[in-house]
Amino acid sequence: MANRITIDPITRIEGHLRIDCEVDGGKVTKAWASGQMWRGVEQILLGRDPRDAWAITQRICGVCTTVHAIVSVRAVENALKMEIPLNAQLIRNIIITAHAIHDHIVHFYHLSALDWVDVVSALKADPKKTAALAESLSTWKLNGPHEMKAVQDRLKNYVQTGQLGIFTNGYWGHPAMKLSPEVNLLAVAHYLQALDVQRRANKIVAILGSKTPHIQNVAVGGVANPIATDSQSVLGVEKLLAIKGYIDELADFVNNVYLVDVGAIGAFYADWTAIGKGVTNYLSVPDLPLDTKGTKFAMPGGYIPNGDLAGYKPIKSFDDAYFHQGVHESAKHAWYEGKKPLHPYKGETVPEYTDFQDDGKYSWVKSPTFYGEPAQVGPLSWVLAWAAAKYEPGMRHLNRLIGIVESVAKTKIPLDALHSTIGRHAARSVVCATMVDNLQQQWQLLVDNIGRGDVKTFNRPEFPKGEVSGVGFHQAPRGVLSHWVVIKNGIIKNYQAVVPTTWNAAPRNANDVAGPYEASLVGTPVADPEKPLEVLRTVHSFDPCLACAVHVVDKENTETVKVQTRL
Repeated sequence: MANRITIDPITRIEGHLRIDCEVDGGKVTKAWASGQMWRGVEQILLGRDPRDAWAITQRICGVCTTVHAIVSVRAVENALKMEIPLNAQLIRNIIITAHAIHDHIVHFYHLSALDWVDVVSALKADPKKTAALAESLSTWKLNGPHEMKAVQDRLKNYVQTGQLGIFTNGYWGHPAMKLSPEVNLLAVAHYLQALDVQRRANKIVAILGSKTPHIQNVAVGGVANPIATDSQSVLGVEKLLAIKGYIDELADFVNNVYLVDVGAIGAFYADWTAIGKGVTNYLSVPDLPLDTKGTKFAMPGGYIPNGDLAGYKPIKSFDDAYFHQGVHESAKHAWYEGKKPLHPYKGETVPEYTDFQDDGKYSWVKSPTFYGEPAQVGPLSWVLAWAAAKYEPGMRHLNRLIGIVESVAKTKIPLDALHSTIGRHAARSVVCATMVDNLQQQWQLLVDNIGRGDVKTFNRPEFPKGEVSGVGFHQAPRGVLSHWVVIKNGIIKNYQAVVPTTWNAAPRNANDVAGPYEASLVGTPVADPEKPLEVLRTVHSFDPCLACAVHVVDKENTETVKVQTRL
């Protein structure tokens, strides 16, 4: 007889997600993914000036801030058929690339590593053996025995006081944990080191964006960064050199720690390459525009049906009709009015709440489809597109990662192993390493362009009478993010954001087909229904961000807090 498991809320994610599973014979046989907040930012934007949308949409989330700002201005610029100064494109590229590197580091170490690492087990490790293992895999400067012993002593202090702090309430000792004490200690050490390293990426965003989260420098038509090589108060030599220093530090950690850790841990959990496959239609988009028109990109993207790389179809620009025509959203199983799939230009966001209904409506997340089919988005989708497009920079890092796994596991790892829970982590590390390369390249392109005497960063937008529409997209850390705007006489008539977690956390669509979360959980082994660690592993591998997919509304207008200010 099937046993029903409800995990509410899923922790170590952004936002409120509920997962229900039926477990029979030690495996998940059916799953439901439910976003537990209402989506309403589109309603806020109706009737507003399109130039304000970027500042509002990046408040969708406290994590995915920068990406919404960039995609929003891209959507409006696409509607107006604008060209963007090259410096503005490159500054935006540096911001979103640094933001992505920060996101990937935080996701692996601070949001999902504890699904695989038994922290308490690290107390049994020999720090010298841990250091020897680490130094055999990379040249990272903080892999020595002194560092490992210091981390272990710090962890002992936590345990002796009865307070594990950030490591409280983990499933320590769970039968699904496989790492040796030495590998667990190494992972804990890098967890703590990553807390410091990720700040470098945020500093890059803050230098160019004025602050983070919620950057202040973008605008429809470019960016608000004045450029002068002889001034400290604007973007000049001093700030550019500071950015370069942070880039070098990030490259050291990503290449010598993050990529290596994922490879080593993946080797110990090779059985998880057969778990968590789910939806194998993969959607990604190109990114990092290299020209003023947004027709040339540093990194390719496209659609792969049924996991078949031979069927790869590239997406080439913001005006690509293939992408424009393929996206629709259904509310059949979401708490909104309407059941018929709608194109985002005609999208509606009108709430219609019911109780949780297994066969009816059960989520505040809509169900996007690409030409009628669910699609998985995220780093895995991008890496597979790179393999199909023969994108050499990405393949170089993928081959290195596979080499690390094979050296530890002593077995061959096929490309098909990426269609899995552990494969999503592997792909994310490959994307992060490739992003570091591109961050360095975008910095050099900006420096070279300024060196040629070009300091322009903004073109003034002009809004025509009548109705125009446009889309902006970005391969965000969690996958394809697109904003769709309809503008009438200079005012927003309709606005829809189709975000990565909307694709992945989607409930069943108009044809009752499960989305990526739900499909990937089917077949997942569950050793102890009271401690469903395995379910968390697969869900966390997508890096959920429910704040982007859904939003809160209080229909009763209940007063939560009153703030009195003095003027």
